[in-house]
Amino acid sequence: MAWLRKTRGSSCETFRDERSPNGFSLLPWLLMGMGAFSNLFQGETPDPWIGGLGLLTFNSLYVYVSFRSFVKETREATSTRVALALLGLVTCALALAYGGNWLLFFPLLGLATGAAVRMPQLRPVGLVVGVLAGGVSVFHDGWGGLDIAYATWISTMVTAAILSLSEAVRQLRTAREELARRAVEEERLRFSRDLHDLLGHTLSVIVVKSEAARRLAEGDVAAAQAQLNDIEAVGRQALTEIREAVTGYRQGTLRDELDRAVSALRAAGIEPVVRRSGPPLVPQTEALLGWVVREAVTNVVRHSAAARCEIVVAGSGGERVRLTVTDDGGGGEQAVPPGAVGGTGLKGLTERLSTAGGTLTAGRGPRQGFVVTAELPVEARGLVAERVEVGVGSPVG
Repeated sequence: MAWLRKTRGSSCETFRDERSPNGFSLLPWLLMGMGAFSNLFQGETPDPWIGGLGLLTFNSLYVYVSFRSFVKETREATSTRVALALLGLVTCALALAYGGNWLLFFPLLGLATGAAVRMPQLRPVGLVVGVLAGGVSVFHDGWGGLDIAYATWISTMVTAAILSLSEAVRQLRTAREELARRAVEEERLRFSRDLHDLLGHTLSVIVVKSEAARRLAEGDVAAAQAQLNDIEAVGRQALTEIREAVTGYRQGTLRDELDRAVSALRAAGIEPVVRRSGPPLVPQTEALLGWVVREAVTNVVRHSAAARCEIVVAGSGGERVRLTVTDDGGGGEQAVPPGAVGGTGLKGLTERLSTAGGTLTAGRGPRQGFVVTAELPVEARGLVAERVEVGVGSPVG
């Protein structure tokens, strides 16, 4: 079905492109020169060979200018400008020499001018072409020749307006397709980040709890059974979160992520300390901080070999909230220079927070262990304080 949709989309785009104006759109107007062409064969034109050569030259230049006027690069090329100037000279020469039906080449010159010239040069060029057509026509037909001048000026302006509008539509279509392509890329990136964070954290918790259950199986069957029950609960929760991530409706809370972090740290034999203070946060900010907690705690469980992990959520200056996750381990695979951000998960979180106006730094602590710090706008609705203390340690005010 994917290839069918792709094929249909390509066919529709091709169809739209074929319907867009091009050089062939201006060719039917050459029928206006049929009167002059018939004069050549009816013997009404002096020096018919010269007239025929002039007619051939006019048609060749008209076709050349018409087909080069629908691409900006060729339209603005010097060769197109020279061809348009030569077309004007040939038109004036034929009209001055023969008059009558040959004056109708001036509106054709207007069409070519409107196709090849754009603002701001269009107005003076169109005026010159119109005045030139009016002067030659009045010379042959008196004041009745002003009709040719008017037709020439109108054909110039209307052609330019229609083609400019068509070009704007093409540009809008291209911009729309580019926006759609970027939206698809961003959605793919979002899904890959969500899947990485979800599975990385969940699998890490399952592995840690499985190891704990194996250690407890021989000496404490009840505790091992509790760990197995936790593994089942984590698995079911992971299935629910993956379904929500696929449908794009997942919006976790910071409190839930903190509770899961405490459970995962305890199962890994790491003492958790959680401190939270500051104003309530909007769901988007809570969800982003929850992702940071999830990724940071997953790294602590998998790599740090720590004995203690401290998670602090506090307001910063009243307008921003800061989340800090600190462990006292050796660092393991996390050992990177202070302030650096390493790993696929942390890099993805850095991009997410940057989009929301926040920052993320990660690296070795001043003494030992690893520190992850995230800052985001508070966007709070009121100023209340909440403190949660888990494990040993004094709350941070």
